[in-house]
Amino acid sequence: MPTPTPTPTPTPPPTPVQVQGKLELKAQKVHRDGDRRVALTRAPWRVRGELRPFVPGQAVQVRFYRDGRKIHEQTEQVKSIRGGRAGEFFTPFKSGRAGRVVAEAVHLATPELDTARSGKVRVNVMKPALGSGGVMVRLFQKALSKLRYAVSRSGVYDDATARAVMAYRKVNGMARTYSARQGIVRRVLAGKGGFKAKYPREGRHVEADISRQVLALVNKRGKVHRVYHTSTGAPATPTVLGRFKTYRKSPGTNALGMVHSSYFIRGYAIHGYASVPPYNASHGCLRVPIPNALSIYEWVRMGTVVRVYP
Repeated sequence: MPTPTPTPTPTPPPTPVQVQGKLELKAQKVHRDGDRRVALTRAPWRVRGELRPFVPGQAVQVRFYRDGRKIHEQTEQVKSIRGGRAGEFFTPFKSGRAGRVVAEAVHLATPELDTARSGKVRVNVMKPALGSGGVMVRLFQKALSKLRYAVSRSGVYDDATARAVMAYRKVNGMARTYSARQGIVRRVLAGKGGFKAKYPREGRHVEADISRQVLALVNKRGKVHRVYHTSTGAPATPTVLGRFKTYRKSPGTNALGMVHSSYFIRGYAIHGYASVPPYNASHGCLRVPIPNALSIYEWVRMGTVVRVYP
């Protein structure tokens, strides 16, 4: 009788090798004040995480805390990036309350990937209210400068900042005052409300917008270099409209109180003056505040085109 052939024992599937992962987290769509990260109340921001190595099917838990108490938790699936060498995830967040928010992420152990924890990310959530100085004023000045308004970076709400606010208000058809309420702060920090050149193909030139009472310096690429509060000709002595070229420059202060004057036709000039109200009040010239006069005078060259339009 033949000996029965033994049934082979099936080979067990290989046990997955659990590896140690690395989890990193950072805040995005926030404002930076030095090393400090700032978000506005009711404004969305997010954290971006990266998990290495990438293993299909992994998830992380993202947690947000205020004053040591968890206020939100969300599970995120990790998606492959960098050709499969790592995985990433994004978690949006916004808060209606001011205070410091701390975010962290954790990957709980799976058969393929061990537990991994990120470092803590701290974001200061603040109301967009400007005081006399501090973090929000610094961020506001930085954002105004990025929009090309002539503003100081002093960290205090000074006269230069007030003039920049006046120019911003004029450009955007707002009430012509020197104060910035929360709505303006939100718009400025969102990068909204910049001046757009009407003649971008003119090259390096000056634009005087009579209706909005602003003056803009535009570079040779058609990009706005700087925007200023100005006062043009009063109804009885209107500024001439058209395209002109700077033909004479007169530094210093003359007998009429004109400071650092750049003439573009007859006696009409861009110049500093002691009085620059929010409305058109000059004898026809383009008045600018005296603190801004020198920088404008140095930027405008002989032959620089000046476009004056209604």
